[in-house]
Amino acid sequence: MCTMKGILDRFEGEKAVILIEEEHEEIIIDKNELPANSKVNTIFKVSKRNGSYQIDSIDTTAEKQASQKSSALMAKLRAKSSGSKFKR
Repeated sequence: MCTMKGILDRFEGEKAVILIEEEHEEIIIDKNELPANSKVNTIFKVSKRNGSYQIDSIDTTAEKQASQKSSALMAKLRAKSSGSKFKR
């Protein structure tokens, strides 16, 4: 059994597309197989057993890190911004 990360990329109707970066693969599963509160960009702990993938849980640690990184980048952009170049 191998554990890795998967990220919910998008929904296509009643299906969810999850990207497994380490394997350069995508898996498609039914929406109802996702953990509660799953949304686009949710990061999952995924395991591979007997050639098929299974979502174990939402990776809350990775979710927090991604959120903090995003917030830090936005703050950095705001600090650099000198406002609009257009006159009001």
